[in-house]
Amino acid sequence: MRKIYFGLIISIGLGLLWTGCAAVKVKRVQTDTTIDLSGKWNDTDSRLVSEEMIKDVLSRPWHQKFIRSHEGNLPIVVVGTVRNRSHEHINTRTFVKDLEKALINSGEVDFVAGQSIRQELRDELKQQSSYSSEETAKEAGEEIGANFMLKGEINTIRDKIEGEEVMFYQINLELIDIETHRKAWIGDKKIKKFIERNRMGL
Repeated sequence: MRKIYFGLIISIGLGLLWTGCAAVKVKRVQTDTTIDLSGKWNDTDSRLVSEEMIKDVLSRPWHQKFIRSHEGNLPIVVVGTVRNRSHEHINTRTFVKDLEKALINSGEVDFVAGQSIRQELRDELKQQSSYSSEETAKEAGEEIGANFMLKGEINTIRDKIEGEEVMFYQINLELIDIETHRKAWIGDKKIKKFIERNRMGL
C-alpha cells in the first residue's frame, strides 16, 4: 500500500513538473510589434514617444528661424538627462537612445555625443597624444559645440482598485539654447493605459 501511495506521489510530482515545463512557449516577433503584457512602460512606448516628439520639435518655428539666422547651417543638438519621476522602474537610457536615433535619422539637425561619451573621447585624445604617431594623432580642441540641449522627465499618475488599474504617463521634453538658456521648445506626450487583472494576477 505504501509503495502504491509513494508511486502515486511521484507520478503526480512528475506530472506537475512536466506541465510546468510544457507551459513555456517562445515565439520570435518583429521588434516593432506592439506587445503589452503588464501595462507598464515598454519598448513600444519608448519608440513611439521619441519618434512623435522629435517630429514635433523639428516642425516648430525655432528650427527654420535658426537656419535662416545661421547662413543655412543646421542647429547642433545634444541630448541631456531624461529623469524618471514615475512610479515604476524605467530604463531611461533606452529612451534617450531612441531620441538620439530619431534626431540623427531626421537629417534636420547636426548631432553631438552626450557628456559621458565626450569624456571617453577626450581620454582617447590624451592617449593618442602620448602613444599615436604625429600623422595619425587627432588634435584636441576641435570639438563642435552644441547649440541646443534636449532634456526632460517621465511622470506617472496611478489610479487603482481591485482588479482594475489606470496608468497615466506624461513625458515632458524641453529644448534649451545652451548659450542663452532660453527655451526654444516645450513638448509633452500623454499615454493612458487601462489594465484589467484577474484575481490571480499580481
